[in-house]
Order: sequence, then C-alpha cells, then structure tokens
Amino acid sequence: MTIRYSIIIPVYNRPDELGELLESLLKTRDLAGLAGRTAGAGKASTSDEAAVADGPEWEVIVVEDGSSVRSDEVCRAYSGSMELRYLYQENAGPAAARNTGAKSARGEWLVFFDSDCIIPPGYFDAVNKALEDTDIDFFGGPDRASSEFTSTQKAIDYAMTSFLTTGGIRGGRRKLDTYYPRSFNKGIRKLAFEDVGGFSGLRFGEDLDLSMRLMKAGYRSALVPDAWVYHKRRTNLKKFFKQVYNSGMARVVLNRLHPGTMKAVHLLPSLFVLYLLAALISLLFSSEGIFWYPVGILAVILFIDGFRSTGDIGASLMVPPAGFVQLCGYGIGLLHSLVLIHVLGRSRASAFEKNFYK
Repeated sequence: MTIRYSIIIPVYNRPDELGELLESLLKTRDLAGLAGRTAGAGKASTSDEAAVADGPEWEVIVVEDGSSVRSDEVCRAYSGSMELRYLYQENAGPAAARNTGAKSARGEWLVFFDSDCIIPPGYFDAVNKALEDTDIDFFGGPDRASSEFTSTQKAIDYAMTSFLTTGGIRGGRRKLDTYYPRSFNKGIRKLAFEDVGGFSGLRFGEDLDLSMRLMKAGYRSALVPDAWVYHKRRTNLKKFFKQVYNSGMARVVLNRLHPGTMKAVHLLPSLFVLYLLAALISLLFSSEGIFWYPVGILAVILFIDGFRSTGDIGASLMVPPAGFVQLCGYGIGLLHSLVLIHVLGRSRASAFEKNFYK
C-alpha cells in the first residue's frame, strides 16, 4: 500500500482528547472509505470505494511521551479502523516525540497535529488541492474554535489569531509577518524534514525554528487557508499566560539563531507592557488616570470585535482579559529573555520547563 501522508501525533496524559482527534479523522472523506475497508464492518459503499480510489492512503502514528495516563487503549480501539501505530518513549517533550514518529513514518508527507486538535471533514481535500496547484515542500493551516468550546477557550483562540492582539503573526489571510507553519497543524515532505535534521532540541519555539531552517535550506512553504483545524489550546488564563510567556522568551532565542527574524510587530506586546507600567507609575503623581483611557478603549474594542467574531456573549466578555494576557504574557517573556541574553549574557533563556504540556 502506498502511503502518502503519515499523520504524527505526540500525546501526554490526554487519552480523551486523542480519542476525539482520532474520531474526527475517521469522519474525513479519505478515512471514511479506508475505515470501511479495514475495519471489517461490511462491504464499503460505492461512494466509500470512490473515496478510497480518489483519496490518498495514509497512516497515523501516535507517540506517547512518557505519560502516566496512557493512550494505548484508545489507540487499540481505533487500530481496526485505520492504519495506526502506537509508540512509547520516556518523557522528552513534543519535539522529540514528533522526531520519534517521523523516524518510523512511511509516508511521502509528514503531517503533524497536536493531540488537542479536531480535524474537520475536507481538511485533506484542501491539502490535496494545494499540493496539486502549488509546488511546495511544507505547509501549515490556521486554527479555529468550535462552537462546543468553552467561553474561555473561544476567547483564547481569538487572542491567538486576532489582528488586534498581534495574533496575526501566527499567519492567516491577513498576516503581520512572514508565515512560518506551526507544529499543531503542519505538513512537510519527509525528505525535506530529514534533510534539515527534524525538530531541534529547543524547549519552546522549536516549530518556528524548523520552519526557518527549512526556508534557509531553500524549501518552499505556503499557508493553506482551507486546511484549518479546531484547536482547544489552554483551558484557563493561567495556563495561557505560561504558554505565551514562553513564546515571548523563545522569540529572542530564535532571533539569535536566525538573525533578522524578529520584526517590529513582535515588540508591540512589550511596548504595551511598558505602557501599562508607565500608567501605573502615573497614578503616583495624578489621580485622574488619563493614561488608562486608551486601555479601556482597547478593552471595549476587543469586546465588540470578539462578539463580531464569536457571536457568543460569554466568550466576548472573556476576550478583553484573554487579549491582555496574550499581550502581557508575550511582552513580559520577550523582555525577560532580552535581559537574560543581551544584558546578562546568557546563552539561553527559558521558563516554565518542568512540564512541556502545561
């Protein structure tokens, strides 16, 4: 059997989420036919047979990264419905788990999903069309919030993707910076992946580092707007703060490894943090608080745009705090990393490393 796509999923203590991801893969057009053929559930329908004939053959590789709550039973439940392999390694982080999966992959393309993603029907239709229409070596797609997500998850999704919170630097139809595919939704030709040595040993920002190394090696990338996924992300603002804080710290490290990749837009969250600090200091000299008016106006704009985007009043109420966490977390992390590396002369900067996944 010819394998075109090897879908690689690192997982850590998330068997339930992994089950949802695998179930969503079964519902895509390509796997619908494959499931009917391999699960022994009876003869596939004519439409299913056509789906198999038209769609690519693929495999799923789940890499358990030292979990205490394993996903082997979940994988066993789905192994009869798809070409699925379950691998286990001692905890080393998602980048190492992705490399482990890539080593055993048989496909021409490696497709990486995070375990907290849900793949909508038509995802691979969009990928197939992009690969037919363009000559590329790696690609990425956007993420969205499902209507079933909590208000906090919807607000975090908004903060991570909105132009107003500099979420546009992640890539989308309206971009603020060069588009670098991220590992929660990323496809790479296996030959290109092996040529640059796969993911590096960076704790954070390793997906951007891989995209930058691929570009330096002359490989071509593209955003595939219609190849989007539902991405659950963090479930509360404390976890979200840690995530974006580490992203801010990683940006300085990435610029040291790849000079010139940090743009002016990446400094905007830090400028926002410095403005808030100045506004706090101003209260020592004046009780009017006029410096806080722009902050209030921004909160109102975020609320209005959040409601326009989500159509959910609960989520829109959470958008301003999520947006401020996004800006402050990223901005403080970047400032901290700048001090550690460029003032104190550290060779590296990192935080919140005790667990890769929290």
